[in-house]
Amino acid sequence: MTLIAKIQEDVKAAMRSKAKERLQTLRLITAAIKQIEVDQRIELDDAGLLTVLEKMLKQRKDSIEQFDKAGRDDLSDKEKAEVLIIQEYMPEQMSEDEVAAIVDAAISSTGAESMKDMGKVMGVVKPQVAGKADMGLVSKLVKAKFS
Repeated sequence: MTLIAKIQEDVKAAMRSKAKERLQTLRLITAAIKQIEVDQRIELDDAGLLTVLEKMLKQRKDSIEQFDKAGRDDLSDKEKAEVLIIQEYMPEQMSEDEVAAIVDAAISSTGAESMKDMGKVMGVVKPQVAGKADMGLVSKLVKAKFS
C-alpha cells in the first residue's frame, strides 16, 4: 500500500471514529498533496510525499518555536499534536552516528576539502537521508567536518 493510500484510509478511519483533531491534520496533508499535484500537474509518489511531509513538519516546528516565544501554549500544543500525527507517516529517523557515517562517506567520495565543497557533499547526502534525517542536523555535521 502506498503512503498516499494509507493516508486516505486513515482519513476514512478518523471520520468513522470521529477523531476530530486527527481528521483535521490528515485533511491538511491531503490538501497539501492535492495542491502540489494540481499546481505541478503530476501525481506524487512516496518520495514526493515525504518531501511534502518534511516541509509540513518544518513549518510546524517553526510555528511551535514562535508560539512558545509568544507564550501561546494553546497554539503550540495544537501544532505539537499535528507534528505527532505527521511523523506517523515518516520513515524511522536515523541516529546522529548513522548520519555522520553517511556524511564522512560523502566527503571522501566527492573529495571535498572545505566549505566551498559543501554543496557537493549535500548533493550526495540528501538522497540517502531524505525523510530519515533532519537536514538541519546534516548541515550542522557537514559544517563541523570542515571547521
